[in-house]
Amino acid sequence: MARAIVLVIDSFGIGYSADAAEFGDVGANTLANLAKAYYAETGKAINLPNLASLGLFKASHEASNTDFPQQGGEPQKGAYGFAQEISTGKDTPSGHWEMAGVPVLFDWGYFTDKENAFPVDLINKVNKATGFSDMLGNCHASGTVILEKLGQEHIKTGLPICYTSADSVFQVAAHEEHFGLDNLYKYCETVRAELEGLNIGRVIARPFIGDNPDNFSRTGNRRDYSVLPPAPTVLDKIFDAGTHVISVGKIADIFAHQGISEKTKATGLDALLDASIKHINSAVDNSLIFTNLVNFDQDFGHRRNPVGYAQELEAFDLRIPEVLNAMTDNDVLFLTADHGCDPTWPGSDHTREYVPVLAYHHNIASVNLGKRATFADLGQTIAEMFNVEKMEYGTSFLTELNFNNK
Repeated sequence: MARAIVLVIDSFGIGYSADAAEFGDVGANTLANLAKAYYAETGKAINLPNLASLGLFKASHEASNTDFPQQGGEPQKGAYGFAQEISTGKDTPSGHWEMAGVPVLFDWGYFTDKENAFPVDLINKVNKATGFSDMLGNCHASGTVILEKLGQEHIKTGLPICYTSADSVFQVAAHEEHFGLDNLYKYCETVRAELEGLNIGRVIARPFIGDNPDNFSRTGNRRDYSVLPPAPTVLDKIFDAGTHVISVGKIADIFAHQGISEKTKATGLDALLDASIKHINSAVDNSLIFTNLVNFDQDFGHRRNPVGYAQELEAFDLRIPEVLNAMTDNDVLFLTADHGCDPTWPGSDHTREYVPVLAYHHNIASVNLGKRATFADLGQTIAEMFNVEKMEYGTSFLTELNFNNK
């Protein structure tokens, strides 16, 4: 039976979407703008031959009609298109849940004040429930900047660093050795309970190591505590039907560990790809391997580092042949993203953009999928591929792939 591999290039937008004005993102274009910045700084055109052969640059041009310095050529083999998000937010859970067939059509709760971000009554409830006298931070912040600012005070006082962003999120940073991983996870679980009724999407444990601002660094022991999707996702449906669903990276956390058979954590692009390829080589028939490549977003998008983002894309592109070579004739690879995060855009938040939709199997020709009305088209395609009940949202493009679904 068939297997599906989904690689989410976290934050990889390819042009501001039709509703970008509602988000203040008209002009954002993660791929085009990072490529232009890369060329301006290095004199080199971004070189993505494998992604280009799958149709990335063609999809990007159709999405945004924007040219930029690039090397790669025309599509050779694989389906390509671009998708519009219909969820109300441009956050990680909304993007992933929508691609799994369940768009977020309600408004998340947010902590909108940049300083003193959390309500006093919430802080008091959290302090009482956790036994801490106070918390550090209580503001909007970049995860790396706040470590530089408050990491040493955290080590000295033992108080957790709590902060938020434009996303619906409550983040907690704590030192793995001085505070302890188990204590951090317990604290976050307690916060998750205290947020009941506020409709906050995620509580994120952000462990770090180091002994001074120059070497503080976050580790791969991050853990997300997400609310449940508002309806069963395609993961739930195929899991219930007997499909082996493998999470690589933070996928399981994003889906509140629902519809997941097996989980693999990894830190860094190469480790995430190594884990994915290992699963491709070993997973049984009737499996879905679902990987989030978080480093594009957290290390380069949010940190507004277009050159680093471009270099990470080139490193990813070099490894695509390993993924393709590991696949059998019964496998389909899907490459997509959950939102944009233009590293040249003001601020440090996600950007409302179209995302690429690329698909490949060994016997496919070059196919133009055009504009997809919702990320949920991917979930509908997976539902058809694994022969489960149709999702409420999305239109399958499985037929256009000309895949012999054995």
